[in-house]
Amino acid sequence: MKLTTLCYIEKDNCYLMLHRTKKENDVNKDKWIGVGGKFESGETPEECVLREVKEETGLTLLKYRYRGLLTFMAEGWEDEYIHLYTADAFEGELTECDEGTLEWVEKDRIEELPLWEGDKIFLRLLAEDAEFFSMKLRYEGDRLVESKVCFPICAIE
Repeated sequence: MKLTTLCYIEKDNCYLMLHRTKKENDVNKDKWIGVGGKFESGETPEECVLREVKEETGLTLLKYRYRGLLTFMAEGWEDEYIHLYTADAFEGELTECDEGTLEWVEKDRIEELPLWEGDKIFLRLLAEDAEFFSMKLRYEGDRLVESKVCFPICAIE
């Protein structure tokens, strides 16, 4: 199981989106997604998201929020646990990304882009400011064949 992070950086009612066009053999080829990437050995999810955002965008996150855990399964690819974040404070200058094109996209236009179908579901949850959630997304090709959302509640008596 691959461990990754995914972050949607917000500014002026836009998300910073990455159009994945430059990597060979990429499960996200030609899709628009947030920024993030694979854990390095010994990293926490927070360390990974901060490093990946800096590497892919040149930006340093100042305020970010852990929003959910995605279980992503796509035929022919390794299953993935994706730690999902949003961020609304950062510093630095946007740089070029070696994985595709970065663009600020208005939130109400996001669903017009070529996205994974499951991304549309969790982006709606983010827009609704949903509680922390866990989501399972299973694909056959580009077709979403299973999706489940869970809002875990823990209680100690």
